[in-house]
Amino acid sequence: MNPQTIPSSSPGFGTPAHPIKSDKLTSVPPRTSILPILLPAATLRPVAFRTFTRKHNLTLSSSALQSLAEFVGKHCGSGWREEGLAERTLDEVAKIWRKAGGGVIVEEGKGASLQGILQSLEGHMSGGRIIDSRLDSREGPTRVTSAGGIPGLQHSDSAIAATGDQAPDDSDETMIHPRHWLKVVEAHKTPRLRYNAEKKHFEVTKTKPSLFPQPSHKTTLFRDRYNIIHQRLLRNESFQVSLASAGMPSLQRSSSSFTRSQCYRLTPVANLLGRSGTSHLLLGLLSVSPTGDLSLTDLTGSIVLDLSHTRLIPEEGAWLTPGMFVLIDGIYEEEENVRGSTLGGNSGIGGAIGGKFVGVTICGPPCERRETSLGMNIHENSQDVSSSGGFGWVDFLGVGSERAQGSRMRQTQTRCLREAHDGVQLNRRFKVVVVGEVNLDNMNTMDALRKLFSLYNEAPLQDRPMVFILTGNFVQNVVINGGGQGVSIEYKECFDMLALTLSDFPTLLQRSTFIFVPGDNDPWSSAFSASASSAIPQHAVPDLFTSRVKRAFATANSQLDRNQISEPPGEPIWTSNPSRVSFFGPVHEIAIFRDDISGRLRRNAVTVGQSATEMEHEPNGTTNLGTDLHAQDQSGSNPSPRTTSSMQSARKLVKTVLDQGSMSPFPQSLRPILWDYASSLQLYPLPTAFILADSETAAFCVTYEGCHVMNPGRFLPEGDLSSITWIEYDILKNRGRVKEDRF
Repeated sequence: MNPQTIPSSSPGFGTPAHPIKSDKLTSVPPRTSILPILLPAATLRPVAFRTFTRKHNLTLSSSALQSLAEFVGKHCGSGWREEGLAERTLDEVAKIWRKAGGGVIVEEGKGASLQGILQSLEGHMSGGRIIDSRLDSREGPTRVTSAGGIPGLQHSDSAIAATGDQAPDDSDETMIHPRHWLKVVEAHKTPRLRYNAEKKHFEVTKTKPSLFPQPSHKTTLFRDRYNIIHQRLLRNESFQVSLASAGMPSLQRSSSSFTRSQCYRLTPVANLLGRSGTSHLLLGLLSVSPTGDLSLTDLTGSIVLDLSHTRLIPEEGAWLTPGMFVLIDGIYEEEENVRGSTLGGNSGIGGAIGGKFVGVTICGPPCERRETSLGMNIHENSQDVSSSGGFGWVDFLGVGSERAQGSRMRQTQTRCLREAHDGVQLNRRFKVVVVGEVNLDNMNTMDALRKLFSLYNEAPLQDRPMVFILTGNFVQNVVINGGGQGVSIEYKECFDMLALTLSDFPTLLQRSTFIFVPGDNDPWSSAFSASASSAIPQHAVPDLFTSRVKRAFATANSQLDRNQISEPPGEPIWTSNPSRVSFFGPVHEIAIFRDDISGRLRRNAVTVGQSATEMEHEPNGTTNLGTDLHAQDQSGSNPSPRTTSSMQSARKLVKTVLDQGSMSPFPQSLRPILWDYASSLQLYPLPTAFILADSETAAFCVTYEGCHVMNPGRFLPEGDLSSITWIEYDILKNRGRVKEDRF
């Protein structure tokens, strides 16, 4: 008999019922039957949390937990807990998920297919144990197409953009120079995230963006802003219900004193019906009704406002314009006729309701620090992401999330700093020069730029800036406003003259990155706006006009032997308006926006009623919601009580924009926004630094809630033809300084 042949188990031959074991046989091990059980998802939750969250730093969705509970109950049976079968199975699933490129959140369609993983494991389990060593996670799962094998184990770009769970690249560890970790993100390439109020997290918009979207996208724009501000507000400690006040039915205005045991409660506009004469706290969008009345709108309806007796909190602390979301405390007065709507009586739910809301105090929603939004533990030096919540797993820029990349990027930054302080290489520079309103068609501007470049070209290598940021408008008059080709030729000649000026400083071109941000007068949006406010985000200056500048950088880099230095070559980058600059991934985020926003705020500001001295009572704690502006001067110390009017205007501007959480908190009629790219204008979470280039406001540097806001002003101040103004920003210290010189 052939020894390789398995003997028959026929009784006529007297052979055993089971095959004879042989080392040369490659048969599949016997399978042990398991009696399936019905395992509730809630019962499996502690084991799944211990395995996926604590051990593998993953988060399970409710649907994924239900699928795992069904799988464990079917294949592990009653021994899932006592014999530890469930924990070993879940551990194997988590390893395969990560090797397959899955995101931080385990759910279908997020980087890998959970159902595909479970189906592949089902054929290799016996007695609640995995018996096929080929599925060992150390070797990694087999990646195949949908034609066969394990389906769905392919990377999903949209899922990675939402979770930021990007696998580290070991080759990146050799890039020690800081400029290797510098990335400019255009507004049109920013992940299009939308806040899901039901699931309470951000989701990637999967539809293709369009310049002519459906009308519903305009409504989605303001609804998304409302949902983000609403969840941010409810996370504020002033809205958290304490144990002492858990049994309180509502807030009472019994006296002007405020007790900390109270908490604030928001009332939807639709819930005002039938509650005339009662006081409420509302959150909504300031808007103008068709009849010209100022109204407040939320997701449930709108109500006409009476601000003749309202006080702004804090006084002169922020601007209020239509298009902004505000908190208003006051009293509802019901009327028989509906104002500003054709709806009648109490039938206005979802539209304008009858009566009016008499405001007592009004303020913007309080801002939230970046660390709080991302769930970072700021009490530890490591600043690791804690498990207390936040959106640390969301990749807002496409450079990796705080939870996935923050720790590794901080280690890389520390290594770069160590190289800088050892004195071996003194080219570790962390400074950024910001120049505003660079009008290239003004001959004085070229002389001023030559003076600025000379200052840094003659400075020691360690004091030279790593990045130059030049913001428009690059011409004083609108491009192509009159038609014809002459204006286009003149615009190109402006950049040609800039190329000649830059060619005189090859050292700067070899070792620095130049970023150009356009303004409203730059092409091509100015061809349609004709000096009016153009739609944002705005595309970068076309390559048609910038070829000479690129040639100047190429010529300078060709003169330097890159084999002798580890520094990447200098380059010019033309980006959109607005745009973001990422430094060491999610560790440093610099937002850039070129807009004369202060003038638009002054022209459209809403005037509220009487002064604070005429008020007899305080509102139900809304006064404390008017967060004071924590500003610092250029030296980093607290400002003196005698603050200049320009600094007061700067604080007012900064508080207004950051509290709204948007770079352009205006209605579409004042500042058009491309609906499908509105998420690129969000200032949530707050960036580490914000360059708000406003030519109508003097240069300033102000820190508010940890975000350092800088305005470079005009490079050539009006009325002074021989002085220049710019900002020098230190990335590591997160502090800028306004600098002046003469040429």
